[in-house]
Amino acid sequence: MSDQGPDQAAVDQSPENTAHLPAEAGQVQAVGARSGMFGVKGTGDTSGYGGLAAPIVFPGATSRPLEGWREDVAAALDTALAGGGLHTALQQVVVHRGEVTFHVRREDLLAVATLLRDDPALRFELCSGVSGVHYPADTGRELHAVYHLLSMTFNRRIRLEVTAPDADPRLPSTVPVYPTNDWHERETFDMFGIVFDGHPALTRILMPDDWPGHPQRKDYPLGGIPVEYKGGTVPPPDQRRSYN
Repeated sequence: MSDQGPDQAAVDQSPENTAHLPAEAGQVQAVGARSGMFGVKGTGDTSGYGGLAAPIVFPGATSRPLEGWREDVAAALDTALAGGGLHTALQQVVVHRGEVTFHVRREDLLAVATLLRDDPALRFELCSGVSGVHYPADTGRELHAVYHLLSMTFNRRIRLEVTAPDADPRLPSTVPVYPTNDWHERETFDMFGIVFDGHPALTRILMPDDWPGHPQRKDYPLGGIPVEYKGGTVPPPDQRRSYN
C-alpha cells in the first residue's frame, strides 16, 4: 500500500462540504447546550452517549449581496417591503448549507407572506408546510415556526422563520394566504402549542382533544409503553436502566 497522500484534498474533491464547516466565532448565535442524545435524561439513557455535550447554535446573518438567484429574491422582497411600508418586517437573512431563510417579525408575517405570493418578481405560490421548533433556552423566542415556500413560476425554494415567546405563543394564521397550511398549523398547534390567530378551526389533529401538554416540546416528559418482542418485554424508555 502506498503511503502517498491523496492527490486532492477532501474539501476539493467535495467542494459542497465547505459550506458545512463550523462557522467562525461571531458568526453564530448560541441558544443553549445539548447533553446526551435523543433527549433522554436519568435512568432512561441506554444509548451510551450520556456524556456528550454540544452547544446549540444558530448561523448568523449572511452579508449582502447573496449569491445568484437568492439575491434576486432578497432584492425583490426589499423593494416590495419598502413599497408596502414594512421597513422593519425583515429581521435578517441567513444562507446556510445553500438554503436561504428570511426571518420576519410575527406582526408582519401575514403581510410578508402576501407579498411573497403576489409580487410578480417573487411569485411564491405554494407553502408546503409549517414546522415548529422549541428552543427552551432561546429566551423570549422559545417557539419557532418555519414556513417552506415554493415558487413554481421561477422554481425557487425559500423559508420564512418567525418566533414567539413561550409566555405568548401566538402567531397570525397564514391560511388566508396559503390554504394548504390549514392542517399544518393544526399539527404545529397540537405538537408545540403555538396558537395561530385567525385559523378557521384550530383543534388538535393527532392527540385527543383533552390531551395535556404538547408532546414535541423539549420540556415534555419522555414516556412510552412496554413492547413485546419474541417472548420478551422491552420496557418504556423512561423505565429502562442507564448504562454508563
